[in-house]
Amino acid sequence: MSGKIGINYGREGDGLPSPYESIQIMKSMKVGQIKLNDSDPEILTLLSGTRIHVAVTVPNDDIIQIGSNETYAEQWVQKSFIPHYPNTLIRFVLVGNGVLNSGLDGNRTMLYDSLLPAMRGIKNSLNAHGVRNVKVTTTLAMDVLQMSFPPSNGTFRSDISGTMMPRMLKFLNGTKSVLFLDVYPYFAWSANPTNISLDFALLRGNLTQTDPGSGLVYTNLLDQMLDSVTFAIEKLGFRNIRLAISRTGWPTAGDIDQIGANIYNAATYNRNLIRKMTSKPLPGTPKSPGVIVPTFISSLYDESRKIGPETERHWGMLHANGTPVYEIDLTGSRNMSDYKPLPPADNNVPYKGKVWCEVAPWVNEVSLPSALSSVCSIDNQTCAALVPGGACYEPVSVVWHTSYAFSSYWAKYRSQGAICSFHGLARETTADPSKFSINSD
Repeated sequence: MSGKIGINYGREGDGLPSPYESIQIMKSMKVGQIKLNDSDPEILTLLSGTRIHVAVTVPNDDIIQIGSNETYAEQWVQKSFIPHYPNTLIRFVLVGNGVLNSGLDGNRTMLYDSLLPAMRGIKNSLNAHGVRNVKVTTTLAMDVLQMSFPPSNGTFRSDISGTMMPRMLKFLNGTKSVLFLDVYPYFAWSANPTNISLDFALLRGNLTQTDPGSGLVYTNLLDQMLDSVTFAIEKLGFRNIRLAISRTGWPTAGDIDQIGANIYNAATYNRNLIRKMTSKPLPGTPKSPGVIVPTFISSLYDESRKIGPETERHWGMLHANGTPVYEIDLTGSRNMSDYKPLPPADNNVPYKGKVWCEVAPWVNEVSLPSALSSVCSIDNQTCAALVPGGACYEPVSVVWHTSYAFSSYWAKYRSQGAICSFHGLARETTADPSKFSINSD
């Protein structure tokens, strides 16, 4: 397996460079590996003849069919793999993304039951074609763990630890494959910034923590997260399963109440990550020293069409036009002192002021009536003040009414996990929209 740094090449953005341009950009950045969220034939053809290792993904929507019959697995291999291999250096086939996540929507039972048969079917098909050096695996998120701290307490969730995980680990062990994990110290730190040091999350290496159960000494949060999975795997009787990082990184911007999402932290994290993963001798982790951990940074571009909190659209090392958000050397050979100064971080502590939700200024008003109707239909109270004669009926404006509805809904359901996004139509603001509407009237 390659120890060169990889990148997630996501394409959920407007105005992104073409696949050809993107691959030229990645070549200039000396990207060692590329992870795709699909098996796009144009991209795989363009990567033919390069020395870049590639991880392709079987989308979740295809898993149930592929898992139902090995004929479908063979069809996928014939269509998506054989035309490109070996001229394109495909090294991993990732069957699904986060299929075992605790918050996955859809027909969970059928997807769970189909995952391993789909992995096995694709592996058998590859073997039948004489392809034996390509790893077939899947991608999991850290929420597969029920306990993760300290690392020696790592334990899989009870709903998957008895059946699903042992069977999957047996397959990975038997095929000498690796387990891919989304590992984001940013989310762990931002959820608990009081008890987790920012320096520890940013891999600065200036702090240590000792695991009381194992005695292992940790200098960063990433290693703790990886080892918690290794300990969980060992509890199920497997001791030689290798790990890879399918996605990691740090957002450069976020909502007002999203702590620590800034360029300074993002550049610091990714530079330290690259230095760690490319250092010699190989560091591995305290639990698994001296091993290669294939690592794919998220992501190449900021992706404007991603849904969710503002951070979702700001993981890129490059802007949507292909220019750098910050300087980065993926080879790990550049000294930290050689980088230009970064803009100072100004949101590393939680925002204490009031925040409202409003219609984003770039939104086309044509899309607002249906959004307003949808939000107001959720419960009777969200839009009660917007009825004719109501306290907030004036001014009669679809933008104002929708902003009120967004803010009303968000205030009521924020504690239950609601976010100020509304499919990309909303943004957070520190200015009370009701005061603005009154002044403008």
